[in-house]
Amino acid sequence: MPELKITDDLDLLFSALPPRVVSRLRDVNRREELLEVVLDLGRQPEARFPGEAISLSPEPVTREDIDYVVARVGAFTEDNRAGIERTLHRISAMRNRQSRIVGLTCRIGRCVYGTVDIIRDVVNSGKSILLLGRPGIGKTTRLREVARILADEANKRVVIVDTSNEIAGDGDIPHPGIGRARRMQVQRPQLQHAVMIEAVENHMPEVIVIDEIGTEAEALASRTIAERGVQLIGTAHGNTLDNLIVNPTLSDLIGGIHAVTLSDEEAKRRGTQKTVLERKAPPTFDVVTEIMEINKLAIHHDVASVVDAYLRGMVTTPEIRQLKPDGEVEIIAGQEMGAYEHLALPRMGPDHVAETGAPYGRELRLFPFGVSRNKLERALHDLNVRAQIVKYADQADVILTLKAHYRRDTGKFQEAVAAGIPVHVVRSNTYQQLLGALREVYNLSRMSAEERALQEAQRAIEHVLQTSEPIELAPQPSYLRRLQHQLVNQYELNSQSMGAEPVRRVRVSK
Repeated sequence: MPELKITDDLDLLFSALPPRVVSRLRDVNRREELLEVVLDLGRQPEARFPGEAISLSPEPVTREDIDYVVARVGAFTEDNRAGIERTLHRISAMRNRQSRIVGLTCRIGRCVYGTVDIIRDVVNSGKSILLLGRPGIGKTTRLREVARILADEANKRVVIVDTSNEIAGDGDIPHPGIGRARRMQVQRPQLQHAVMIEAVENHMPEVIVIDEIGTEAEALASRTIAERGVQLIGTAHGNTLDNLIVNPTLSDLIGGIHAVTLSDEEAKRRGTQKTVLERKAPPTFDVVTEIMEINKLAIHHDVASVVDAYLRGMVTTPEIRQLKPDGEVEIIAGQEMGAYEHLALPRMGPDHVAETGAPYGRELRLFPFGVSRNKLERALHDLNVRAQIVKYADQADVILTLKAHYRRDTGKFQEAVAAGIPVHVVRSNTYQQLLGALREVYNLSRMSAEERALQEAQRAIEHVLQTSEPIELAPQPSYLRRLQHQLVNQYELNSQSMGAEPVRRVRVSK
């Protein structure tokens, strides 16, 4: 992997921990892997590493141990977080019913240089960028380096709104990892949106950096800032762009969603129902970047187009970038490309068509080359089609492979095409692209379980909007009911789950 410069100021954290805990940590000697130290009253202290936790002492944590740490870190704020000045370490407190601290989570904060190289061109484009990804994958780390690059290298006026002091550290003097960027602290988390507006009105920034946009007020403040021509770099709760689209609180970040009633002529022209979902406004963020892995990102360069396509039931492909071991950025797929492409697909004769309309009356034999078998099996299950995954290409009816593999072994695949075996090339190894390729293979318009559940909810919404009569949906598992509730909320209708498993279902009403 390309060399990354990492600073952790770990000795400053060690100086705030009980000596017996520090002694054991030094014996373990795994400081580069250390994630957090946990001190819970009456329990053995623990050090947590990726996938593992080890005891740091046979003796339980005492009240004196807790007090020792509290006396050596900064003041705890309303969100029960404290820090150590000019470091990125975060100390979070658990309290009892009398507000006394009975547990501490000492999370290691590291400043990593080099994480933004993979999207440096996007950062320097001047567009507003939203970073998404699961907790702990590095959103805040990238945010910190983006602030430094724009302030030091692009010479822009950068202001960081640092609600939990995770970007620039605790204390009045910010961590050097943010470079020349300025930092505004937030007195209480509930005031984050107000400080965002204050930053624009009082300090004339060209760029505002904000971590964890999570409320409607913060989403509205983000829109206000963007409309004033300020570049926004932020993170939000959610792993993917799809999460934001169905999130009533944060959907405004990508333009907002509302129900529109079409005329009869327009509905007929579009081939849709009269009531459809459409984007309300231009997105607050021009670009959404999903952090898939530490060195692998999915970039949606034109958020407006992606949202519009999603609402029309179309699948788009983000640009997938991966940082290779030699430091080169490899582009695996591009958003301008389709979800998948197919090569030399011969037309199937009528003897392959079953009476049901499916393209094969028998099990279709698939040979996946470099394709995720788990994702392929999930897509086959969701499409409810018959298939057998075979081990050799010459046994297959259809070959599925990735573009990278096809380029390396073009001759081999051309031999398969010459033998009459169609080859489908998917741009990247994602569930959605495999789903699209299989739909093409099977000539299906069938939907996944998620799509079927949402389509049923959409029909119910239209029924309630037109008749004001409540309607119950078919029983669904909890994760599908949650998607249905989210969709109903977009229309400002009521929804509630009724019945007991396995027939628990959603009821939609005015």
